[in-house]
Amino acid sequence: MTPTPGTPPTGPGRPRRPGPRRLSAAAVAALLIAAVPAGAAMSAGATPKTATGPEGQKLSVSATTGLDPAGEKVRVTGEGYGPKSGIYVALCKDNGANRVPSPCLGGADMGGGSKTSQWIVPPGDPYEGDLALPFGPGGTFDVEVEIRSKGDGLDCAEVPCSVVTRADHRASGDRTQDVRIPVTFAGQGPGEPGGEGVDVPAGTVSYKPVADFTSAGKPLDLLLHPESKKLYVGADNLPDTADVDERGLYVLNPEDGKAESWISQAPGPTGEPRASTAARISGPLPGDGVVYNYPLRGVGSAKAGDKAASGVWLAGSTITDIAPGTAVGTVLVAQGAKLSEIATATGTATRSVTVPGGSRFAADHARGAVWFSDVAAGKLHLVDLVSFTVADTFDLPGADGMAGFIRTDPATGAVWVGVNRSVLVFDASGKLVKTLIGKDLARDAAFDTESGRAFVVWQDGGDLSDPANDNDGTLTVYDSATFTPAAKDLSLPGNQSQLGAASLAVAPGGATVFVTSPAEGKITRLTRQVSPLVTQAPADRSVKAGEEVALTARAEGTPEPSVRWQVSTDGSQTWRELDGATEPVLTFTAKSAQDGYRYRAEFRNDVGTTRTAPITLTVTEATGGGENGGQNGGAAGGDGGGDGGGDSGDGSGDTSSGPGNTGGDASAGTSGTGNGGSSAGTSGGASGSSGSAGSSAGGAGSTVGGGVEGSSGTETTSGGSLAATGLTVISATLLAAALLGGGLLIHRRARRRTTGLA
Repeated sequence: MTPTPGTPPTGPGRPRRPGPRRLSAAAVAALLIAAVPAGAAMSAGATPKTATGPEGQKLSVSATTGLDPAGEKVRVTGEGYGPKSGIYVALCKDNGANRVPSPCLGGADMGGGSKTSQWIVPPGDPYEGDLALPFGPGGTFDVEVEIRSKGDGLDCAEVPCSVVTRADHRASGDRTQDVRIPVTFAGQGPGEPGGEGVDVPAGTVSYKPVADFTSAGKPLDLLLHPESKKLYVGADNLPDTADVDERGLYVLNPEDGKAESWISQAPGPTGEPRASTAARISGPLPGDGVVYNYPLRGVGSAKAGDKAASGVWLAGSTITDIAPGTAVGTVLVAQGAKLSEIATATGTATRSVTVPGGSRFAADHARGAVWFSDVAAGKLHLVDLVSFTVADTFDLPGADGMAGFIRTDPATGAVWVGVNRSVLVFDASGKLVKTLIGKDLARDAAFDTESGRAFVVWQDGGDLSDPANDNDGTLTVYDSATFTPAAKDLSLPGNQSQLGAASLAVAPGGATVFVTSPAEGKITRLTRQVSPLVTQAPADRSVKAGEEVALTARAEGTPEPSVRWQVSTDGSQTWRELDGATEPVLTFTAKSAQDGYRYRAEFRNDVGTTRTAPITLTVTEATGGGENGGQNGGAAGGDGGGDGGGDSGDGSGDTSSGPGNTGGDASAGTSGTGNGGSSAGTSGGASGSSGSAGSSAGGAGSTVGGGVEGSSGTETTSGGSLAATGLTVISATLLAAALLGGGLLIHRRARRRTTGLA
């Protein structure tokens, strides 16, 4: 018997039916991976993951680690799925590449309302709106499923599990729809995480230069707009490009560095537009655009597409620093030691205060504070933004040093001050809590509140007659709470301070960083890389000869790491890679000769190599018969019986090797007697007794009698639990029909398997 188009499948949907509906045996079979009781709400500590399928499909799961074993809802989205194939979305045992994900969590859903799995079909499918949901444009879907760690014959603490898509029952042999995203549950104890770093410690973070942008003159300051995501660059003119005056404000595409706009003109002292350097960027405007300072006393604003900036020219001395004001339409401006709040529309000072000394400041609006650095006098002054008065003064070590920068961490209120080759960190109360020492001059800092990281750019002095200089700068990354290094230091060749101070911009999350080099007239785009970090590792295993072994190892890293499984036959003295073992799950049938073998997974990417701790495989002889009898009677016998696609004439084959082909070829409409398999299975011991059921029951032997791993044949009696579905077995005939109709007959005699042998 073969499935026919239009047969109800193994996945549930959201029915719209006027009343109860009688389901045939085929319909029962079609619902095999359905309902699981409702679980807990979606995890607050979600770890979203994305995977790409063999035909470019994109699958995403909202949470994948530390899931609630009792049940949890996850959001599953997809795009790029084929317009002609229906799919199931479910939590299933992950059997590796090119092997059907099965068994899957769930039981029969007579009402079609389960949320444990979903059935997605092409628009216009006969079951759209009945049991199934239609794909959206571009083969998209967005569903919620409820998963738990254990139930209905599936235990994700014992076997690797993934949220998967797979072709529905009408094309159950189609592996092009298989996309798998591994999941783990809280308290699983997957083995020692982290792993052993070979060349760098596991999980080492570093930054890699991926592009240089040279389309913005001599870059002085940067701002990555939080809404428009455009990169704004304040620039001066490069001395070696006399034919072009490059001063102004640039708007760049942050991906490729192409200039979308160049605002070169701003109002001067008389109000007439003129070419003006964009010296310092104050902050973003709503939606798009920035406010910035242009020499000597200009405050301008502009956005992408503007031909010239609007602005005002202030009275008094040269502007030395600028930051957003306390109200919309205002900015804070330092003119030496005088701090004023200015209306950007008129240039009028609404209030002012003169501090004891200094010229650079950092505003902390969340805490109502402005911090003024007076490096020459060795003082740090605190201005209260509410009263606009000097509230306190603190000692600033490093008097007579070279002032670099002053920034506040928006997350903690800490004040970071660059002085010579040091960064002094004060807490929000003004207490010095940390001094960070670099080999170059501290020039700028930026903070990412999402990752809790602080980024500091250091510039070489540029004077090669000084032994302390080498013409190369440095980027350092710190944990902003503990001040410990959070990434490998990155050398910035040629980034020296002779022609201006470097500046930084960091994308939310810290995956992308932009660093200016005024001396070279460029902005370098950096991306974060992470060496492999093991998130799931195998543990020692003890099995009987003939049992299937599944070892699982997973790792995270950027770029995505590849995996190679390795084996040692001499107690870890030497190791060799297993041919073709390049999947997170290593599956093979244990043999007596493998007793004492050690296995490990090695993960590699561009940053480094990380290995799992070696595990030992212990293999004992199967009970009740030799290795051949026990192995083939249980594992291979279940394999052949459950396959439903074996040669019918083999059902009464060689009794010395177990019922390897018992059950016959169901797809061909024939069956074998199973007699020879029955007696051989019995003689092979308890693990081979599943072969005794003959043709129809032989079909049940693999999935039920053979167990989830095909390692036991003791559950073939009527009323046993169907591991793949959670259904009670009503009869051998109904079970065989259900397995075929549901597309859950997954074992194949001719499948290619990794042997695990040296």
